[in-house]
Amino acid sequence: MATSPATHNGIRIVTILGTTRPGNFTGMALALVEDELRRAGAEVDAVDPAALELPFPGRGDSADAAALRARVEAATGLVLATPEYHGSFSSMLKLVIENLGFPSVLAGKPLALVGVAAGRIGAIKSLEQLRAVCSHVGAIVLPSAISIAQVRQVFDPDGSCREPRVEKLLRSQARNLLDYLRRHVCPRLTLEALARGEIDVEALALDGDGR
Repeated sequence: MATSPATHNGIRIVTILGTTRPGNFTGMALALVEDELRRAGAEVDAVDPAALELPFPGRGDSADAAALRARVEAATGLVLATPEYHGSFSSMLKLVIENLGFPSVLAGKPLALVGVAAGRIGAIKSLEQLRAVCSHVGAIVLPSAISIAQVRQVFDPDGSCREPRVEKLLRSQARNLLDYLRRHVCPRLTLEALARGEIDVEALALDGDGR
């Protein structure tokens, strides 16, 4: 589970849904990001906290928490999605972050943020606070956080997006993350794999000249 993505020359993205509310709009927004990631050839590991037993801080550990840390540690990058509740990001997402250890396995991981809100100003407050928390634990937070306002009008109950502009925005977040990884992370992972002898140098050279 914790094997480096460089081993198979792929990009593995862990997406984390920041709510357990049934039929939530956050998951509908995140699904478009995930679909675009898969279309671009990335491996997507979707984390649904509703399926996990995550203890509160000071209450010990759990098998689910340990497995979650391994999944995040193995990720090339992440997408975190949250609703805005009472002017902040969700307590569920905070609990997920608390279970990622100290030092956090988020440290050094590039991640993209998505927020949704029922109001007109969107999830600006929750995204600002989530950015601060993720940066504090050492994550590399991409600057292009996506905030979706009036989310109940944007999505149908079946998850279909009514606004092409919003769908394009969400899909662009997937491409932004992948572009960053390909420019800044994948070359380093390839070099590390070469140093460990996990990549055939001759095969890599043949790929490079198009044969």
